[in-house]
Amino acid sequence: MSVGAHRLRVRNAAQIVTVCSRGERVLRGGEMGNVAVLEGEEGEGVGLAVDGDGKIEAVDLDSEIDAALQGCTFDHVIDASGQCVIPGLVDAHTHPVWEGDRVHEFAMKLAGATYMEVHAKGGGIHYTVDCVRRASLDQLYTSLDRRLTAMLTTGTTVVEAKSGYGLDLENETKMLRAIERAKREHAMTISSTYCGAHAIPKGSTAEDATQDVVNVQIPALRELCATGELSIDNIDVFCEKGVFDTDASRRILSTGKDAGWKLNFHGDELFPMNSGEFF
Repeated sequence: MSVGAHRLRVRNAAQIVTVCSRGERVLRGGEMGNVAVLEGEEGEGVGLAVDGDGKIEAVDLDSEIDAALQGCTFDHVIDASGQCVIPGLVDAHTHPVWEGDRVHEFAMKLAGATYMEVHAKGGGIHYTVDCVRRASLDQLYTSLDRRLTAMLTTGTTVVEAKSGYGLDLENETKMLRAIERAKREHAMTISSTYCGAHAIPKGSTAEDATQDVVNVQIPALRELCATGELSIDNIDVFCEKGVFDTDASRRILSTGKDAGWKLNFHGDELFPMNSGEFF
């Protein structure tokens, strides 16, 4: 353990959830049903120390940490007496930028309508697209900020945030600008995803939509990233029967990969497409 200035010291907790207790990097299968918990002993609490680079350096009984880091100073000290400290949750698939609601669609679903039947009648994604296109950037950011704050207060500390309710360059850019502002201003750690291929725009075809994403949207967004106006981390596509097939999805994802974005796609959500075999 290093000696010097440290960022954070949490002490006096009754419990700390560590997920893994034997040095595992991941848990699989039935192992995921077991959560490792470090308990205080004989009135002594447990705690953790975070170094100057933001890395958790120690998780142990407070006396053990104090002995190992004797002489260290901390920028922040949190007294977690009687509380349980848990790892931050990671939400790896969210669409947090939107306006309007789709409560009225519950009646359709209760009557037996499928996802794609609702979609075909102008509901689902298309309804939200109409609402997003009417909204200003400030409106989108205000509602996004409120949702991120609610997620943070219930334990989520890292979120992947998708666009995808614009379906054209102007409105996808507007959504991504809202996400970009949140990356700068909100306490949440955000990974941003361009999802312009979320649905076929009204009045368009799958081929026309694919051409627009590949030849218009991605090049323009790539330029905004080059100038520092946006910082897009991932690209997503809805690879699905009746939306973007595997060939179109491959073209879109390959173009996004060339832009330096990581691949992150919807696949086989409703129909078996064997989409994972193609990427």
